[in-house]
Amino acid sequence: MKIKLICDSLCDIPKEIESKEYVEVVPLTVIFGNKEYKDNIDITNEEYYEMLRTSETLPKTSQVTYIQFKEVFDKYIEQGYHIICITGAAKSSGTFQSATLAKNDTSENIHVFDTVNLSLGSGQYVIKACELIEQNLNPEEVIKGLEDIKDSVRLLFVPGTLDYLKKSGRVPVAAAIIGNMLSIKPIFFFDDAEAKLIGKVRGSKHIASKLVDTILEMNDNNLENKIITIGYGDNYSDFEKLKEEVNKRIKARRILFTRGGSCICSHTGPEILAISCSD
Repeated sequence: MKIKLICDSLCDIPKEIESKEYVEVVPLTVIFGNKEYKDNIDITNEEYYEMLRTSETLPKTSQVTYIQFKEVFDKYIEQGYHIICITGAAKSSGTFQSATLAKNDTSENIHVFDTVNLSLGSGQYVIKACELIEQNLNPEEVIKGLEDIKDSVRLLFVPGTLDYLKKSGRVPVAAAIIGNMLSIKPIFFFDDAEAKLIGKVRGSKHIASKLVDTILEMNDNNLENKIITIGYGDNYSDFEKLKEEVNKRIKARRILFTRGGSCICSHTGPEILAISCSD
């Protein structure tokens, strides 16, 4: 049985996953002023980070449309594929609804899956789906496997500054100002399609160790059977510190690396550190 795995660009996935021949990423649209860019097609991550740093206005993102999904679904159904489509959280974007509407107008051989997560959290489901597809499971078995890991998916992230979250309305202005003045770095846990503040660390020096502390605590200090993904933006030196900390303190089934895409960094800024895990 031929399976095509489709995800939207709210799912931040490692290059080795994106490059698999049966995987296709459908891009959201990034809007800078009067210009529109297809995420990671018309604009690279590096170009996006630079524009984000120099722009006076915060970019906007637009969901994947019904038409985009319909075209992709039609193409692969005509080629005899069964389709599994994985999207970012329905509560955070209309992309899941677009995919569902396109599925209903296309074929029964399409399964649309809401990750109830974003970025690396959504990416965990894409990674897991690849493992299950490569075990020659059928689409129903793959979807069941994705449902089975929902309780294990964890995503933690630390933005380099609260300015972007403040501008996007994701944190109160007063909290953002105080946090920046005191050099307090908040640790957010993405849970049920919502970013929740679960910890703080003063300054940048201890972010890597605190992220590792926290994800270990969330998993009873045992990650041996987990898939770990580390993410960052244009702050490569911070990423290197987190990578070193992970390699030193975490034993996991797989450890993968990726970068925050434009859809996520529009809200967090280009300096972001994140870590996620799942079964």
